[in-house]
Amino acid sequence: MTPRMQDRKDFRRRALSASVLSVSLLLAACGGKGDAAAGAPGGGEGGPPGGGMPPMPVEAVTLKTEKFAGGLQTVGSLRADEQVIVRPEIAGRIQRINFTEGGRVVAGQPLFTLDTATAQAAFNEAKANLENSRRNETRSKDLVAQKLIAASEYDRLTAQHVVDQARLESARTTLDKMTLRAPFAGHIGLRNVSVGEFVEAGQDLVTLVRLDPIEVDFSAPESALGKLQEGQKISITVDAFPNQVFAGVVEAIDPVIDPTSRSAKLRAQIPNPDGRLRPGQFAKLQLDTGGAGGEGVLVPEQALLQDGNVRYVYTVVDGKAHRVEIKTGLRVPGKLQVTEGLKAGDVVITSGQTKPIMHEGLGVQVMPSEGAPQQGAPQSAAAANKPAQAQEKQPAQSAK
Repeated sequence: MTPRMQDRKDFRRRALSASVLSVSLLLAACGGKGDAAAGAPGGGEGGPPGGGMPPMPVEAVTLKTEKFAGGLQTVGSLRADEQVIVRPEIAGRIQRINFTEGGRVVAGQPLFTLDTATAQAAFNEAKANLENSRRNETRSKDLVAQKLIAASEYDRLTAQHVVDQARLESARTTLDKMTLRAPFAGHIGLRNVSVGEFVEAGQDLVTLVRLDPIEVDFSAPESALGKLQEGQKISITVDAFPNQVFAGVVEAIDPVIDPTSRSAKLRAQIPNPDGRLRPGQFAKLQLDTGGAGGEGVLVPEQALLQDGNVRYVYTVVDGKAHRVEIKTGLRVPGKLQVTEGLKAGDVVITSGQTKPIMHEGLGVQVMPSEGAPQQGAPQSAAAANKPAQAQEKQPAQSAK
């Protein structure tokens, strides 16, 4: 055997010995963990709960009885009373812009003027043809009375006169459409075109909105449907003016219940003479349904899940997820009143419960909210070592 072959054989032997030693150490470590888990209370055969799956981290809140104001509290979105995007019906080149961006305009005010040269020429031609056909009809009327022309010729000239009248009206309409006017009074937005630009029919030019009054769209649960009616008073607040309350009335109630959310859509109107409220703003609102305030268990909206017509949440019971079907009542901003299924003290999962792996009996671990210590969480390694360090110091002090 050559020295090189001997070196290779020694290398393989050492590698095999190292592999066996690594496996032995790994089995010993696993065996130690299994024994420790078996000796721990509730450890069973060892490993984390859930058949080897670690607990799923979730966020949760502990429910408590809370007071809420009377009436229906919910949220909505502001929308313009009237809103339109100004678009030309005829293609052309913009000759003049007759407004200031962001300003106010009155109904009928010219906004854009397109180049009218071609349309004006067509109108003048149609006007001349109409005048000519009118004279021909007048002359033919006298001639047919004297039986100098056939009656059919008179009928033809009369029909031509009517056709020329229609053509003149069509040319006048086309000429009028070269000037785009405001359909109602309101605030004009930011234009998308400039003078001299050629625009196509149907192209977006600018947005016009009417802000006074302004409207708010919101939803109410079907359980409150019997308390809803047109003309009810409503008050809203917006983040832009947190210390001011804006009052209005319910204008319309959608006759159809949304089958997904099981709620009714409503629209209210709010005076907005100074234009401070703007479409698209988020609003917190309270609807006066005539009911008095009360108290009850409120659950955050993000905890609520729905399966068809069934609403449910996941609670934490002994470190495991438990599905609970509930019935809801009044809605307050960000929360819903629970009338059946939950009670004060229940721990409800608010985040993490929508993952596909979530199911009844799944092991979960409640994570602490930001900046708050987790209740029941194990101490940090430094804190856990403090008692042991103290015990080590005691014998040393006795020896002294």
